[in-house]
Amino acid sequence: MSTLRRRTILGRRTILGGALGTLAAPAVNAQGGKPYAGTTINASCFQTTYFEYLKNYFPQFEEKTGIKVNFTMQAFPVYNQRTDLELSTKGSALDVVNVTFIYSGRWIGAGWLANLDTFTKDAKYTPAAWEAEDFAGGPQSAMKNAKGETFGFTWEAGAMILGAARYDLIERAGLGMPKSFDELIKVCDAVHNKENVAAFTADKLHHWNWIPYLMGVGGAVFKDPPDNLSPTLNTPAAATSGAWYANLLVKYGPDGILSYSDDQSMRSQMSGRANMRTQSITWMVPLAKHDESVVKKTVRYGLMPAGPEGNFPGSNSHGLGIPTGSKKKEAAWEFIKWALSTETIAMVVKNHGYPSVCRMSVIKSPEFKQVLTLNDQDVAALFLEVLQLGGKSGYMKYRTAPVYPQVGDKIDKASERIATKQQAAPAARKQAQAEAIQDLHKAGIKVDT
Repeated sequence: MSTLRRRTILGRRTILGGALGTLAAPAVNAQGGKPYAGTTINASCFQTTYFEYLKNYFPQFEEKTGIKVNFTMQAFPVYNQRTDLELSTKGSALDVVNVTFIYSGRWIGAGWLANLDTFTKDAKYTPAAWEAEDFAGGPQSAMKNAKGETFGFTWEAGAMILGAARYDLIERAGLGMPKSFDELIKVCDAVHNKENVAAFTADKLHHWNWIPYLMGVGGAVFKDPPDNLSPTLNTPAAATSGAWYANLLVKYGPDGILSYSDDQSMRSQMSGRANMRTQSITWMVPLAKHDESVVKKTVRYGLMPAGPEGNFPGSNSHGLGIPTGSKKKEAAWEFIKWALSTETIAMVVKNHGYPSVCRMSVIKSPEFKQVLTLNDQDVAALFLEVLQLGGKSGYMKYRTAPVYPQVGDKIDKASERIATKQQAAPAARKQAQAEAIQDLHKAGIKVDT
């Protein structure tokens, strides 16, 4: 990625309110082509390995641009809550933010993020070689509004796959990687508690983990997102799927599964205490690569099992955007441009094996395939297949509805009540439906009655 070159000031112009606007041309100064020397920007994201890796290279960015980056990370719910509040006030405390998938519709729709087309379509700020069109269409679609304008660029594409930490136990039972819901239960029955290994594991984010199983039997969260956000959580499909999913967790999971975080679930597989899990690829790669993994030689990967109505693996994305309240938008764009350049992403993939990237040129490269050849299996091909599947059909639109965070919370609580037998599945889903409708009404959204 090339840095901004010296240019004459063409006039002081600013971006306001997230609408298309013009910017101040970078000024020449005494720093030898570093117009932002001495500038510090504040950036924030939830806790993630990509930026843990990238922080190692911040000195390179500072050396190239003169910009210092104050980058903070918090737990996922904490980050989202704090950032939602900061963006809503249009404050200037943050210059770069993670555009969280489930909040993207809300943040973009409210005009809280700057339109990045202002930068990418102006050669003063972005050379053609940066290739904004290189980002995979499916993940990138969550970063755009209905007009197709761009408010973030994706750094992570979450592609849900199936990982079996102890595939050897499955082979010994005379079975293979399950390709359907029925086969998944069959495999669980055959291997559960063999050699003290639980057949299945998961984390407690049910509004992500359960939905592919709901859709697989013909259910849905909303009637027709984004146009009709009437919730459909009290259907027979939702009740049946809710009971099936709760049984999968409680019957075949390790003790304490209902309180597992992402990391705890991953470590239950890495340690060989649990076998199968359906989750984003980011949490699957460590089974084959992490120094502490004891299942490197037995792990195997496959597509998310399909239900009778089809295969709907979770496919999400997170991006970097610039708050409209930032007073350092040009410097913030310099950081995004560097952090998500082909060269930087390829470096992180090569040096750290990071899998969930969004640039097609990197995904299709021989180096990426080599990094994601795990236990002699081409996992890069699985990753790309999920991205293409989610991008073509648009079944993930439910998750970018502005009200989804509130509805997702109701789904989580209903799943917990079913799994702990506080409520039967029909009653729990009926309650979730009523609570979701209340949230929608508060947000001023009309629903079918």
